[in-house]
Amino acid sequence: MFSLAVSASYSKEAPIPSGPMRAGGRDGALRCAKREGELVAMRLLITGGSGFLGRALVREFEQNSARFERVDTFRSREYDLRDRAAVTQLLSDKRPDVIIHLAAKVGGIGANQRYPGTFFYDNLMMGAQLVEEARLRKVQKFVAIGTICSYPKFTPIPFKEENLWNGYPEETNAPYGIAKKMLLVQLEAYRKEFGFRGITLLPVNLYGPGDNFDLETSHVIPAMIRKFHTAKVAGADTVTLWGDGSPSREFLYVEDAARGIRLATEGYDSPEPVNLGSGSEILMKDLAQLVREVVGYEGRIHWDTTKPNGQPRRCLDTSRAKQFGFQAEMPFAEGLKRTYRWFLEAGERE
Repeated sequence: MFSLAVSASYSKEAPIPSGPMRAGGRDGALRCAKREGELVAMRLLITGGSGFLGRALVREFEQNSARFERVDTFRSREYDLRDRAAVTQLLSDKRPDVIIHLAAKVGGIGANQRYPGTFFYDNLMMGAQLVEEARLRKVQKFVAIGTICSYPKFTPIPFKEENLWNGYPEETNAPYGIAKKMLLVQLEAYRKEFGFRGITLLPVNLYGPGDNFDLETSHVIPAMIRKFHTAKVAGADTVTLWGDGSPSREFLYVEDAARGIRLATEGYDSPEPVNLGSGSEILMKDLAQLVREVVGYEGRIHWDTTKPNGQPRRCLDTSRAKQFGFQAEMPFAEGLKRTYRWFLEAGERE
């Protein structure tokens, strides 16, 4: 499903004056221009603002940023980003100074295998049209949220941004990864030709409260939590997981990711992409044991080796993100406990 945001505006009490914006400085920080002794308010548009990461990002800007007086979000039924006319209308209605593009067609390995064409087309068209319209509307800054799936299948560990083009992505999610990587190309080209300011961030797999626990479209941590919880409640002896448990993955707590995106939006202005992660990896078999303990499931784990493993290893070099002051803070075990607690509470509310 699309991760597109609820239609809403989050405004601080001060009115939004009109007037020119001035962005930038050598450190890439966004700056509001002064007019008659007052700061001119900046408008932020977040696509995907009702999704898992989007909701956390809206909270992050509301609570921790003084740069934006207004944060707008929307739903795909209001503006379908695959439709150029809808994109034009969106920017006409919201008049953003800065855009953070989170909206994406996403899913796990199974969904990527079943719908590779859809994943490629939808993600490519949403991003490319939004960047072009933002350029025409003279948007001050565009923040593209890419994916770790864009890295080559056999990237040396830890993944460094300069290795992004050294091979083809892992086959099961290559269409999605390549479509998202095309926004990096577009932003670099637009910066050279038009002076359009765009940055690209590459977050690892996210997890945390509010995640998607639908087994059809969820990622690995919420899928494991649901499977172990369902088996625990049913008294099942075995839980089956895909692959052989040998791949490694890196995970980032959703609130850490939101903070990293805010810091980059406010303080980074380079065409070079930036990894966002925790900087540590865990084997799938070890992750399964950890999630099983958090859930309290006492049965057996069966690895279905007829199913794909995905990329062999994922672990990021996160040193570039330190340029704008980002470092992950949430301990992994504590983050899993909070995620499972939210899952239980959400089930009780249904």
